Amino acid sequence: MKKLLGVSSVLAIGVGIVLVAGGLWGIYFTYTSVAEENIITPQDAAIPGTPVRGPLTLKAQADAIRAHTLKTTEGKTFSEMPRTIPQVDEQGNPVLDKEENPVMVANKTRDMWITATTLTTALHFAILTYVFSSLVVLLGLISIWTGMILCVLSRKRI
Repeated sequence: MKKLLGVSSVLAIGVGIVLVAGGLWGIYFTYTSVAEENIITPQDAAIPGTPVRGPLTLKAQADAIRAHTLKTTEGKTFSEMPRTIPQVDEQGNPVLDKEENPVMVANKTRDMWITATTLTTALHFAILTYVFSSLVVLLGLISIWTGMILCVLSRKRI
């Protein structure tokens, strides 16, 4: 029984060290990857004029992008906008074809929504990476703690 506890303690501590190292690497990798983009939150963000680095500034930037996009689309989301809209001339009048039907063109505002969704998804993914990496660090520390307890138990008389 003592030998089993001793081996288990070494394994638990070893796994814990690997988990802590991997989790810390994940946090470092996410931080440096986000920092390389040199993003600064806009002045109307929840955290204004701040370099985007950690989960809070990532969320503030994502929320600002969504707010700006909704403002541009008059509150409509991608699925609420038509794929095509009538083309207009310089005076804002619809351009008509030979049969007097409006000429339809791609809805550029809808296309902008796709770009905004891509950006906010990337920002949210970075938040999840921070959370997951932190969870891995926590599990590693729990594993190390468990290994230390098993080590103490293996040295006691049973």
